[in-house]
Amino acid sequence: MMIRPADSTLRQALRLAAIFAAVKLALHFALTLWTEHLGYGYFRDEFYYIACGRHLAWGYVDHGPIVALQARLGELLFGDSVFAIRILSAVAGATTIFLTGMIAWAFDGRRPAQALAMFGLIVCPQYIGTDGYLSMNSFEPVFWMTCVLAVVLILRGYSQRFWWIVFGVSAGIGLLNKPSMAFFLAAVGLGLLLTPQRRILWSRWTAVGLVLMLLIALPNVLWQIHNHWPTLEFLHNGKVGHKNIVLGPVQFFLAQFNNMQPVNALVWIPGVVALLRAKSIREGRWLGLTYLFFFVLMLALHAKDYYLAAIYPAYFAAGGIAWERRFSGSRGVQRNRVVAFPLFEAVLLVTGLILLPMSSPVLQPDAWVRYTTALHLRGDKMETAATGPLPQFYADRFGWQQEVSIVQNTFQSLSPQDQRRVCIFANNYGEAGAIDLLSSLQDAGQPLHLPLAMSGQNNYWLWGTHGCDPDVVIAVIRDTPEAVSQKYQSVTIVGRMDNPWAMPFEHKNIYLLRGRRSSAPFSWADERFYF
Repeated sequence: MMIRPADSTLRQALRLAAIFAAVKLALHFALTLWTEHLGYGYFRDEFYYIACGRHLAWGYVDHGPIVALQARLGELLFGDSVFAIRILSAVAGATTIFLTGMIAWAFDGRRPAQALAMFGLIVCPQYIGTDGYLSMNSFEPVFWMTCVLAVVLILRGYSQRFWWIVFGVSAGIGLLNKPSMAFFLAAVGLGLLLTPQRRILWSRWTAVGLVLMLLIALPNVLWQIHNHWPTLEFLHNGKVGHKNIVLGPVQFFLAQFNNMQPVNALVWIPGVVALLRAKSIREGRWLGLTYLFFFVLMLALHAKDYYLAAIYPAYFAAGGIAWERRFSGSRGVQRNRVVAFPLFEAVLLVTGLILLPMSSPVLQPDAWVRYTTALHLRGDKMETAATGPLPQFYADRFGWQQEVSIVQNTFQSLSPQDQRRVCIFANNYGEAGAIDLLSSLQDAGQPLHLPLAMSGQNNYWLWGTHGCDPDVVIAVIRDTPEAVSQKYQSVTIVGRMDNPWAMPFEHKNIYLLRGRRSSAPFSWADERFYF
């Protein structure tokens, strides 16, 4: 007979999870509207993902195809405003909250456990940040937690056929979203193999799920082969170029406290411990081991500290159950729970509000600098590039309209013949993506008909030169006029990107170049920059 744990509470669990998911969705809608009102625009990567969405493929140099599909669907369904392109990420964040509540329910947690887990996740800085803009990271926990929920329900006696198929589909799409899914699946596999829960692996439906996962992910592998494994080259270049900051074991672990909000450590750490002990949460040790294995894998690979973020909802769910079981004994202890849970959630809320400016730009830039200086708060720095007064996550939302306006004015100053053949070149995908998107929007009722931009960075290199003439170029580059004159006979500075809040490397000249020198022939192959 099929075991269906807590079926009588399923409707209540679904209702509660839906309420918290709606709160999460409303929060992100409000934050996006407010930050846009303050003057924060598109984030650098959003331009790039939208450009990728307009060049749909089974793979990309530096990310999977799902975020490009997300960008394209968002643009088609809702438009290309800042608010519109972030709707699906907000929906993904709400879905993560929903899955967290359902995982707590699947482990036999009741409403207090579900509520604590979901509330803790809502005020988590990492998720406020990643769910607040167009990003592959917003959907990552959705795929991971769907797999966790599937395994938990299989262990509790639910249909193996149905839930292994759900697992396979979610894992396959997750692999198309980010390669880190493979490491998560490896950790899950090790956790199951080393515990009695390995029994669910010896099923034909397990094989069906795994085959389905591989078939879904296969087109991306074929794309990588066809394009000579560009993602491996991208990862290699980042490593040898020291692109990312490498943290030691202690720093890496402490960073988890900041990412998840320090007070939330009282939720997820008890969750990991409860799973490893497998007393208050039956058949959960495999999931506790999964965290340990994944943490070690990410540390060994020198991953960014936020690469662990997608795994935490399961431990918030377990932590909620651990606290619920702690207060589920005598009547006096239950009365204490009535006081303890709301008090705990109040502390989480207050701490979350204090730290909110670190995950979402809810303050104007000058006010943000004063606020963080007064409280001695510091934004985490993941890459080695020098930053200005704002952390890169905020700084990369400034300066783009200035760039596009200069490029547009320069383009309009050209003769019709030159307009038809001019190349618009940018150093990086952010600059190129800004030109492509912002020039396609309406300005005073008229679209800005600029040619597609080109860049040597990542997928922009694969898209080529669009048949333009390198003898006439509008270039957004960091090179000095003296260096550029080695390649072009005529070098004119037509403007400069100098927004004080932008990243320092985005303070650069914009040139109009004419007459490529024969001593420096143009070669698109030399422009490739996977980094």
